[in-house]
Amino acid sequence: MLLSTQTVIHEALHKLGFQDDMFELLKEPLRLLKVRFPVRMDDGSVKIFTGYRSQHNDSVGPTKGGVRFHPEVDENEVNALSIWMSLKCGITDLPFGGGKGGINCDPRSMSLRELERLSRGYVRAISQIVGPSKDIPAPDVYTNSQIMAWMMDEYSRLREFDSPAFITGKPIVLGGSQGRETATARGVAIIIEEAAKKKGIDLQGARVVIQGFGNAGSYLAKFMHDAGAKVIGVSDVYGAIADPNGLDIDYLIERRDSFGAFSKLFTNTITNKELLELDCDILVPAAIANQITVHNALDIKASIVVEAANGPTTIEATKLLTERGVFLVPDILSNAGGVTVSYFEWVQNNQGYYWTEEEVDQKLQKIMVDAFDNIYRVSKTYKVDMRLAAYMIGIRKLAEASTFRGWI
Repeated sequence: MLLSTQTVIHEALHKLGFQDDMFELLKEPLRLLKVRFPVRMDDGSVKIFTGYRSQHNDSVGPTKGGVRFHPEVDENEVNALSIWMSLKCGITDLPFGGGKGGINCDPRSMSLRELERLSRGYVRAISQIVGPSKDIPAPDVYTNSQIMAWMMDEYSRLREFDSPAFITGKPIVLGGSQGRETATARGVAIIIEEAAKKKGIDLQGARVVIQGFGNAGSYLAKFMHDAGAKVIGVSDVYGAIADPNGLDIDYLIERRDSFGAFSKLFTNTITNKELLELDCDILVPAAIANQITVHNALDIKASIVVEAANGPTTIEATKLLTERGVFLVPDILSNAGGVTVSYFEWVQNNQGYYWTEEEVDQKLQKIMVDAFDNIYRVSKTYKVDMRLAAYMIGIRKLAEASTFRGWI
């Protein structure tokens, strides 16, 4: 994951005319904190957890990025994800560098009390390098507004003053923003609409396949269904279901569990591989990384692939899809709605004035459409794919800020 990201960054900087010393600065985070901390489990035992906080580059402002609870969290992952956050902030012109954190754990096997102690322990461990003007965490994989609330409360206790701007993705009553919970999915929906226009596809009746049914995938399925598209396939971690006539999205949302799983309710499931290869107009990988590779890229039948997950398509697969005329919109653009509305939340917390959901959606619409148009224009001007064009725009802001600061 990190190596492939560095490869594209190097190519983007070269296209922009920057020398290798800039690549050496930006190819890895400026700092990475690894922490180990104890958590008292419900059975009375003490378990030691390992957590991370990566801060890629703070030349344009404080770093910003989510915290994920997942058994596969490691240094390589959080480093790569913090770089992607920098690129997303550059694409959307936000005053942040990228950050990312995580704890190596399986939250699905933990009680609410254990999750609360885990969340508070993590904040205590990283408290010296985070804060409203240093590094602002947010929700990510298997974390939510409740976990953000616990983290904010712990940070406020440590600092001995109320600090809502320390973290975003909070409940509304604790300073959260309207529209934050659906922000990532709404951003993807906006990008799908723009991509469909470029390909001449009418969303009304368009066949959509979504891999993943967590926060982003489920809300996106609802948005697509409400827009008149036919969501013909969706999946969770255990399997997938498909119907060429369209699925009952409201039923699936109502019956899924807290981790987005629903497939165990059905007997006629298909595999995730089969889901990706369904005949459709728009394919949205919204689950995990490395789902479209050289092994299945030639079997993808969609005209448009919009990456809602982080890193679902490999570099090699991107080239194969582009050569076949598939319009691929990269993750650092299409799922940037989350960090954009997190920025809105941070602004509202700092000024103590809160916007309506309509205002949030309107501002998000403008930022996402402008970002799409800029990347599409660079793609055509430089004759490169959308991923490289996105990296060029995303990395330029960091490179220019680092130059003005005299770092290079």
